[in-house]
Amino acid sequence: MLKKKTNGTQRRTNRPGLVSSVTETSVDRRAFLRGSGLAIGGLAAFGATGGTVTQASAATAVQGVVDTVKSVCTHCSVGCTVVAEVSNGVWVGQEPGWDSPFNLGSHCAKGASVREHAHGERRLKYPMKKENGEWVRISWEQAINEIGDQMLEIREESGPDSVYWLGSAKHSNEQAYLMRKFAAYWGTNNIDHQARICHSTTVAGVANTWGYGAMTNSYNDIHNSRAIFVIGGNPAEAHPVSLLHLLKAKEQNNAPLIVCDPRFTRTAAHADEYVRFRPGSDVALIWGILWHIFENGWEDKEFIRTRVWGMDDIKAEVAKWTPEEVERVTGAPGSQLERVARTLVNNRPGTVIWCMGGTQHTNGNNNTRAYCILQLALGNMGTAGGGTNIFRGHDNVQGATDLGVLADTLPGYYGLSAGSWAHWARVWDEDLEWLQGRFDVMEGAESDGSDRKMMEFTGIPVSRWIDGVLEDRENLDQPDNTRAMVLWGHAPNSQTRQKEMKTAMEKLDLLVVIDPYPTVSAVLHDRTDGVYLLPAATQFETRGSVTASNRSLQWREKVVDPLFESKPDHTIMKLFADKFGFSDRLFRNIAVEGDEPNVEDLTREFNKGMWTIGYTGQSPERLKMHMENQHTFDRTSLRAVGGPADGDYYGLPWPSWGTAEMNHPGSANLYDISLPVAEGGMGFRARFGVERDGENLLAEGVAPVGSEIQDGYPEFTMQMLMDLGWDSDLTPYERRMIEYVAGYNEAKPAVEDTEVGEQSQTGPYSSDYKEKVGVVNWKTDLSGGIQRVAIKHGCAPYGNAKARAVVWTFPDPVPLHREPLYSNRRDLVADYPTYEDKKFWRVPTLYASIQKQDFSKDYPMILTSGRLVEYEGGGDETRSNPWLAELQQDMFVEVNPRDANNLGLRDGNQVWVEGPEGGKVKVMAMVTERVAPGVAFMPFHFGGHLEGVDLRDKYPDGADPYVLGESSNTAQTYGYDSVTQMQETKATLCKITAA
Repeated sequence: MLKKKTNGTQRRTNRPGLVSSVTETSVDRRAFLRGSGLAIGGLAAFGATGGTVTQASAATAVQGVVDTVKSVCTHCSVGCTVVAEVSNGVWVGQEPGWDSPFNLGSHCAKGASVREHAHGERRLKYPMKKENGEWVRISWEQAINEIGDQMLEIREESGPDSVYWLGSAKHSNEQAYLMRKFAAYWGTNNIDHQARICHSTTVAGVANTWGYGAMTNSYNDIHNSRAIFVIGGNPAEAHPVSLLHLLKAKEQNNAPLIVCDPRFTRTAAHADEYVRFRPGSDVALIWGILWHIFENGWEDKEFIRTRVWGMDDIKAEVAKWTPEEVERVTGAPGSQLERVARTLVNNRPGTVIWCMGGTQHTNGNNNTRAYCILQLALGNMGTAGGGTNIFRGHDNVQGATDLGVLADTLPGYYGLSAGSWAHWARVWDEDLEWLQGRFDVMEGAESDGSDRKMMEFTGIPVSRWIDGVLEDRENLDQPDNTRAMVLWGHAPNSQTRQKEMKTAMEKLDLLVVIDPYPTVSAVLHDRTDGVYLLPAATQFETRGSVTASNRSLQWREKVVDPLFESKPDHTIMKLFADKFGFSDRLFRNIAVEGDEPNVEDLTREFNKGMWTIGYTGQSPERLKMHMENQHTFDRTSLRAVGGPADGDYYGLPWPSWGTAEMNHPGSANLYDISLPVAEGGMGFRARFGVERDGENLLAEGVAPVGSEIQDGYPEFTMQMLMDLGWDSDLTPYERRMIEYVAGYNEAKPAVEDTEVGEQSQTGPYSSDYKEKVGVVNWKTDLSGGIQRVAIKHGCAPYGNAKARAVVWTFPDPVPLHREPLYSNRRDLVADYPTYEDKKFWRVPTLYASIQKQDFSKDYPMILTSGRLVEYEGGGDETRSNPWLAELQQDMFVEVNPRDANNLGLRDGNQVWVEGPEGGKVKVMAMVTERVAPGVAFMPFHFGGHLEGVDLRDKYPDGADPYVLGESSNTAQTYGYDSVTQMQETKATLCKITAA
């Protein structure tokens, strides 16, 4: 029988500090043990380890006092605070952050065991290399010299693009920034990270709809939602603490929870309405819901009129998706989708949440734009409780994306244009011509016979690096093949086409793995030499900022010094920069302490350049102050109520406009015009021009509260300030900096040159002055003056525009349903075919040539993949954690009972799952109704087995994860998004047979 234990809310079991304990009348045994750094029951453990126990006094207990250090969980993107308990430099215990507005004293299984991530005995402990088929321990000096010599030789023979620098969503913001800068100084755009294969289609779709490619609101803001619509996401397992925020809205607002997913997940178990649909039919499903909304006139017409462009084109496409056609394509009944539509309409504002179930498709960019359009039609954007809340998978995948660890951009999404490079060269105080000289130029390589500047040419994405190795050189848009691969904080088993990856790894001249754990990179291939494993420190062994999914930055303090022979990632970058001869340039404005670049200096340097997304107001001092005062922030609005951060939003979610001295509070909910810009308000970004086909792209008669321009307006430039007469508000320093950026003044001014409050001179201006200085805009003004003045007058620096429902620059301007490359519905392939083959991102990419082949007779079942609550990412770290390994020891495939009976399978049987490209995995069958008949599901966290072969003996001694298993991606197939090259993992085909 269940008994109610308390009427109150959950409270923390406080651990009083030992100093306070010993001043009390008596010291209780448990308090003494806690204060001494011993766990309850620690006496027995002492005996087991050969220790001795002596009588303790209050004085000795005080000397052993436990320090507490705040850090942030290194798994998903919720950003849970971890309070580490450290005694004499040893991490002895941990608690969740009870003051954190994100996790509110909660942890999931992964978060509760992160201490083991740092202290884990399965870590890579020292540098190693493969020599004659054996792992050999080497020194750091030998590793850097041998790797560096080979890379320099490859660079000389084949150019800088032949070395691929794969970064990580596990790096701090400072390390991610330095990694992108490092690649620039090496001379390549062949750099990328995990975001390519998890949310690049989100970034592309969302950014091209309303301006920024990020989560618009926050986990906490879901408390204000009146309806919650989840599609292609399983927060209960992928981001468990986030579910607390969903359930709060569900309970306090009576908000209906609608979950759309091909699989009945643990999240779906909480749903008021579960919609099962066929994998790969997201656009059709959303259009089916919108059909009912438009048919009944339930859309927010005024919101659309004033703030949305192109909705009429959407209506024309949606009109084709009658309930009958939607059910034919998706399997979801029209009556259910009408009920969903009615629920969303009657419970506004509602939030839309999605994850990788929606992104990892060949038309993933269409899916993410369709989700956005649903919210625009309902008028759910720019309001508390609304928005699109995209739950990111890794702890800093948002930050690493923002900091530009990508093949197509510089930090802050500046792109690769000449102007973008000029901007960052100014930030770095670098000679632009020297920087240009680091990159290759392919003479006459463009279609018009002009030279191709590789500096301005998009690199190969991580999803396609194996093609950079294996493809014939003449088919690549770069001087030579990829010859050296650096896997820096990346699990290769998280990528598709594992058998081809094995071949690519074996063809490389050099394979370098930098990670706290060796990862599958150590064992997937059969190389006997040319492989190096370098032990990186965990994020608990360094300090720096990390960006949660809601755009809030948090500061991690170092918990312990690097263990074993590991080094922080930014220290390793410095050692390579020394070897390559550009250390002095790379760290020109960054102090180096020994071999470690100063982290705070790295933060301040990217603060100086990332004006586009407002990564400029989050100084180290402000971020540390927020972490120290977490208890002062409201748990729903995230705004500080009193205290030193009064008025700030927690973590200064970007954009935090202007300089840190400007004290902008950050922006909790993007595109909210009910707030002044100075308090986090803004309209949609004017990113796409002011007019299209004679139609206005700017907002119609609406603007943020307090704006002196009560209508739409373009992004701010110096010319705009001069036209409005607002340039008189610039300080002399700001004006001189703008003139310096324009090339009107050669000398870069110093901030201390002028009094901040001193008024700047104004016109009249010569035509030469206007021509040169007028073009400087809010993104390139290094002083922040244009932003400051625009906000002073109540305007958003980036303008005030309409959201774009039609993206004319994409293959499908209006999102279309297109069948997956491997589809068992040949009737739908004829009606909704994929794209034609094409070449982009430097590599040839196949579409129609695969889809025209019918694999469905031999491979009749749809195969999809996803996450488990116990493991994260490629799983090397979590499967090396004994607390988590205990929970899930077998790789498996979920099969519906009908399919199992037809195939003669029983629950727990070993089976082969084989994909149409020949890759197969041997796994355990789980017979369950979680999946529909004809659909199979596998988790993607396993590795260390390959097609039935256990590779444990190939790991370095003592560095093999406790749990090994087949990688689902061995059976996954080819397929890439038409815009971003996101891999397809959610809708391919397979066959299942008894093993």
